[in-house]
Amino acid sequence: MAFKCNEPAVPTIKQEDANVRITRWDFAPGAATGWHTHGWPYFVVMLTDAVMKIEAATGAVSEVKWKARDSYQRPAGVEHDVLNASDRPLAFVEIEIKRPEELVQLK
Repeated sequence: MAFKCNEPAVPTIKQEDANVRITRWDFAPGAATGWHTHGWPYFVVMLTDAVMKIEAATGAVSEVKWKARDSYQRPAGVEHDVLNASDRPLAFVEIEIKRPEELVQLK
């Protein structure tokens, strides 16, 4: 079940091609993404400090604190809803890798 929120988070696609989609997400206090599933592996880079509540497909809700410039990654198939649980706006950049099999490891 999605979080109840006053307004949705706002996604702005900054770049998209056959390999990657880069989206900036802006959340007012209490805003949420809505329930969604990621079709590709992705990375997130925090632009602001943040307190997020994240509801997983299992129904478990966790609260996570981030600092600006923190980052994390998740695999494809992640189902969740994300809510800004802080009293100030938050923003992050999400980088979805559409063709991960094309990535090459540098040695």
